[in-house]
Amino acid sequence: MATATLTGLDMVPVAEKRAKGIFRRAFERLIEAREHQARLYVNAHLLLLDDEALAAAGLDRKTIEAEGSSPYLF
Repeated sequence: MATATLTGLDMVPVAEKRAKGIFRRAFERLIEAREHQARLYVNAHLLLLDDEALAAAGLDRKTIEAEGSSPYLF
């Protein structure tokens, strides 16, 4: 007979809240790094637009410059 221990009000079994494995954490870090690279790459191309086009898209040049940019994907 199996028993499940429930915690708090969220009623999620404790077994489901175990720590993530090394491969899962590595995969998540890889995805985060690639998303960061993509943001920098897109920001570099957004900075090529004029201020009117950025304003039409709801963006501000100062904000994009503050986030950083990189003309290279890798």
